[in-house]
Amino acid sequence: MALARLFVRAGSNRDEAQSNSLSSMVSTLVPTIISFAIFVGLFLVFRGRFRRLYAPRTYVNSVGEQRQTPPQEPGIFGWIKSFRSVKDEYILEHQSIDGFLFVRFFKVLTAISLLGCLITWPILFPINATGGAGNQQLDILSMSNVASTKVNRYYAHALMSWVFLGLVIIIISRESFYAINMRQAYRRSPWGASRLSSKTILFTNVPKTISENALFEMFPGVKHAWVASNCKDLVEMVDERDETAMKLEAGEVQLSHDANTNRMEAAKGKKKAYQNGEGIDQYCNPKDRPTHKLKFLIGKKVDTITYGRDHLAELIPKIEIEQDKHWKGQAELVGAVFVSFDTQRDAQDAWQMMQKGKTKPNKKLAARQLGVQPQEVVWSNLRIGTAEHWIRWILVTAFISVMIIFFAIPVAFVGAVSQINYLTQQFPWLSFINDIPSVILGVVTGLLPVIMLAVLMSLVPIICRLMAKIAGYPTLSQIELQTQSWYFVFQVVQVFLVTTFAGAVTTVIQQVLANPASVLTLLSENLPKASNVYISYFLLFGLSSAAGTLLNIGGFVTVVLLGRILPGKTPRKIFQKLSNFAGPMWGSEFPKWTNLAVIALSYSCIAPLILGFATVSFGLVYIAFRYNFLYCYENKIDTQGAAYSRALRQLFVGVYISEVCLIGLFAIATGNHPAAAGPLAIEALLLACTVLYNIILRSALNHHEVRLQYTDPVPGTTHVEEGYHDKSSTAAGTTRAPTVPDSIVPKPSKLPAFLHRIINPERTSTAALSAALDQFYHRAQDPLPEPIQKRAYFHPAITSPTPVLWIVRDDMGISERECRDTMKVVPGLKMTDDQATFNEKGKVAWKGVEDGMATEAPVWEDRIIY
Repeated sequence: MALARLFVRAGSNRDEAQSNSLSSMVSTLVPTIISFAIFVGLFLVFRGRFRRLYAPRTYVNSVGEQRQTPPQEPGIFGWIKSFRSVKDEYILEHQSIDGFLFVRFFKVLTAISLLGCLITWPILFPINATGGAGNQQLDILSMSNVASTKVNRYYAHALMSWVFLGLVIIIISRESFYAINMRQAYRRSPWGASRLSSKTILFTNVPKTISENALFEMFPGVKHAWVASNCKDLVEMVDERDETAMKLEAGEVQLSHDANTNRMEAAKGKKKAYQNGEGIDQYCNPKDRPTHKLKFLIGKKVDTITYGRDHLAELIPKIEIEQDKHWKGQAELVGAVFVSFDTQRDAQDAWQMMQKGKTKPNKKLAARQLGVQPQEVVWSNLRIGTAEHWIRWILVTAFISVMIIFFAIPVAFVGAVSQINYLTQQFPWLSFINDIPSVILGVVTGLLPVIMLAVLMSLVPIICRLMAKIAGYPTLSQIELQTQSWYFVFQVVQVFLVTTFAGAVTTVIQQVLANPASVLTLLSENLPKASNVYISYFLLFGLSSAAGTLLNIGGFVTVVLLGRILPGKTPRKIFQKLSNFAGPMWGSEFPKWTNLAVIALSYSCIAPLILGFATVSFGLVYIAFRYNFLYCYENKIDTQGAAYSRALRQLFVGVYISEVCLIGLFAIATGNHPAAAGPLAIEALLLACTVLYNIILRSALNHHEVRLQYTDPVPGTTHVEEGYHDKSSTAAGTTRAPTVPDSIVPKPSKLPAFLHRIINPERTSTAALSAALDQFYHRAQDPLPEPIQKRAYFHPAITSPTPVLWIVRDDMGISERECRDTMKVVPGLKMTDDQATFNEKGKVAWKGVEDGMATEAPVWEDRIIY
């Protein structure tokens, strides 16, 4: 939408004095600043009162260890001092590389934007302001204010693009090498290298007749193999068991709750005990026992407790028999296998061997992911082979492409709204818009389109993520990475380009119809003015997103407001609400911020004022996300820094758009003023150099990443990984020769040595980062217990135990009796009433998390770090 104003005509019938660029910005700025102040104020007030929402990691971290993260200074606002003093690297220890690099992304964007201000403002602001085109308000600071008779001033814009965009390219290059080095340093750290997942490869297209011995003979160093089986029927039974168990649990809690309520009312003289009840049953009305229908609306009504017990007694033995069949490998196979190796080096060698057809030990096998984690596996996609995956990918990509075209219609309407004041020239019946006060008109053309576009785009990442799953990606991390690519394209096309041209049509349509030959002149005059709307975009997303991220409105409504109005009806629900942390989805988080960076880069030399707003916006968002990663977030999906690397590559789109736009402006100017050919040639040369450099850089990055995987030694000397001697290191300072065939070793990088030293300095090399990471990952992971290792890569349904039922203890002894009777009817089922009670108001109460008892909850499950 920002580009929706891209082509606002300087010589339109509306006098330039009526330009609403400043009023549009102010109309967006004022309510945004007010909302920002309110949200931040509420956050400061609520932060101390609702620790579960705003600082859950201060009393329990993601793996259940009780400690403050980070440690806080004493006092009400002691956390502010701690927040300022703690380093971003703290996120590495308590989160992941993804979280650390995501926060770093905003530091990089802030630095780029600030650097742009320092470089372009002192030169381009005076050049533009004295350009003589007669523009008003904010437009005098853009390139549109350079009169057509002063095209020699374009040399300043061309040269500034060389300086600033050149520095941006160097920064992107340095960060790209930094990300690879960081990923490699993490993988090769004692902690990273000792993890089971780092030594495991997922293969698909596996012949169902292949034997386990054949897999062991195929690669050196194979330790264990898990062959995936078809668990469709088992999953249905396990889901039915869990659903029945949860209904039984809720029914038992309701029974105790109703009896407790009756007891409290009887004690107050409001109700009498039931005449037919004796002992603890005197407060239980048989007619009020919990019931449910077996099918929605039309199903048979049954007693929830009686039916639940009987059905579980029937289901559990069947499930155990079916699980045992899968455990022994007697079930139908799906053509996928997880193979773990003795060491990470063995796994990496096997991975490299599978990358080229000539070195493949088996031509049919497809290595889908190295370092796969069990909790990220999309089990339903394991049966999808390589050929089917690519067919699916082509189909869903075509669907995404069609969706982009489809969305162009409503997005174009949003672009038209941003230019509605110009439509009055073409459509007289809209002339009443001219009578609207400038402040209100600024809201309509500035704030309203931004909000409309944000709402319109909210469902796009959900659709992209669903399409990525349908495409057949076998892990959640791969799905997120594909979502990131699609969503970024969607953001650039719809939020940036479609709205631009939609706004262009509305602003110049009358002039083009009157004089079609003037279209190029109109575009060249009005292209820079599009930045006015994007200033509103940065204001809204920078201030509102930063404040909204801190206040966490959705969490406040769900946890605080609804949590008090509709408290948890069972201890389990209370436990889940208090112990489950939120976490960002990389596929939808990175693209929207990368697109904002692309917009800022695109206008950096055309309308450099936007860089100032970008600096403030990215800086505020950096603070907000940094806080949440330190105090609130839990990493859900681990791409090991791949999402950050992809976002950096996508920043080149902004560089290209900036160069192409300048080339277009200079080329149009040469039609009437040949002197513009000089800036045109300079910019065309920059574009050619950028393309060539990007190609060489991509090759160098690929070479760098692959080379490090099999030539760099594992940090330290000989060490033990899960009880096995690391064959990659036989003595201090020596490493074994790589087993990877020379045919797959990448060709040497064509990047000049001096440039390589600039973009990959020694202080950010793998060795330097390994030393920096040593304080966090210097100790190898303790070997996982043998039973956990054996079940690691089985389908969760195969290893899923019968859930523990957790009900509420009451003063009448009903819960004690129900636990005893239920476990008698259903052997092997555990039901307990520990820790949960009814408070003085008769509501279910459990405060185990904030009391430091999260790990003692009956339903607590330790998070296994594979």
